[in-house]
Amino acid sequence: MAPTGCINARASATGEGVVPLSFLSSGLEGLGWSISWVFKLEHMRRFLPFLSCLIVLSASAQYSMPHEESEHEGTWLQWPHNYTYGSGAEDAEMSWVAMTDALTGGERVHIVAYNEFEVGHILGLLQSAEVDLDQVDFHICPNDDFWVRDNGPIFVQDAEGEWVILDWGFNGWGGDTPYELDDAVPASIASALSVLSIDLSAMVLEGGAIEIDGNGTLMATRSSITQDDRNPDLTESEIEGYLSEYLGIQQFIWLDGQFGGSEDITDQHIDGFVKFVGDHTVVTMNNSDLAYWYVSTSDRAIIDDAANVEGVPYERVNLPLTQYPVQTTWGQNVGFRSTYVNYYVANEVVLVPNYDDPMDEVANDIIQGLYPDRMVVGINCQNILLWGGMVHCVTQQQPIGAAPMSLTDYPSHGEKEELVMMFDLLGRQLPHPIKGQPYLKVYTSGRVEKVVEWE
Repeated sequence: MAPTGCINARASATGEGVVPLSFLSSGLEGLGWSISWVFKLEHMRRFLPFLSCLIVLSASAQYSMPHEESEHEGTWLQWPHNYTYGSGAEDAEMSWVAMTDALTGGERVHIVAYNEFEVGHILGLLQSAEVDLDQVDFHICPNDDFWVRDNGPIFVQDAEGEWVILDWGFNGWGGDTPYELDDAVPASIASALSVLSIDLSAMVLEGGAIEIDGNGTLMATRSSITQDDRNPDLTESEIEGYLSEYLGIQQFIWLDGQFGGSEDITDQHIDGFVKFVGDHTVVTMNNSDLAYWYVSTSDRAIIDDAANVEGVPYERVNLPLTQYPVQTTWGQNVGFRSTYVNYYVANEVVLVPNYDDPMDEVANDIIQGLYPDRMVVGINCQNILLWGGMVHCVTQQQPIGAAPMSLTDYPSHGEKEELVMMFDLLGRQLPHPIKGQPYLKVYTSGRVEKVVEWE
């Protein structure tokens, strides 16, 4: 059941007692045929020889996921709030302001806000930072946390080039955190964008658990995908089948990974220590730093030997760890040195985690050399890291398509909407406007209007 404020619009990709044949459709359409039904399991045996022929005919995946470096329509952010844990959002949200400001120069920023009050609060922060609000919009949907990379929408194209949102199952990294509100976010966004959402809740998958090179290769750790706390009822082969069909994967590079317990609830997400630059380069760390990051000897060997689908070994670029264990802005020791690999590639900028550490400049310079046509922007992650992640963990790209996708236009003032709250530009609720002072009106539709009362 969708939480209040979120609208579910899902197209079921699986059914009880049936086997989906969507993976055969592209091969059949090439023969002028189409499939509009599913076979019941008890009738499958007589069709097995026929089906094996069809599987050979269907050589290409039905869907494909663009590389992060591909052009974006925008970036999704899930704004920090205190409704789940009671405190802490105020320590992190200036990093969200900085990300929004950096991104608006080259793409839109879509912000998931918990409620109307939060919209006003966020607008006050952005207004104070002189962020270009023409490039910002809001989607109001209650949520548990801010790791939108893991619980948010994953955009793919179907065989006809139409955009689809994949709504994988999300269970709070194996039941470690509240997650039911977060799990509803992709379907809610799909409804707001009027984009088909495919219900893939039969498989749990977090966006930070996979890294793709845009040319058919996926790298991931088994510890964050195939284990019993994520997908106890699926074999590795079945998991690969999902990823092949819905992401367009042809080659899997599996690392065993490490179960992280309470110290790393992601169970060693790949995006903390490996990133692809195109289909030719792996960005990671040197073996000593990988060992510090608890990457095993065998997994380090797999990274060393990795090659793309053409069999060409990836070039390797090593980023440093921070020189010192990270401290928050108020001096609390987080307890470990951190990674710069968890960066995010946008249209005109590359957002790189920074920590007020001597290695910030070193890492920024190396990454700048990898993306000469984009500007590296350091985003302070000292306080975000206390919560367990960095820049890539809190961003999710929306690719640009043939037809632009955007949030539904707000109705004009007074059209089927009512004023619910007023805020000053610092996000403080106003009982009534002050003559000559600008303030923000928030309506039931989610529309926000900046006005000045002179009479």
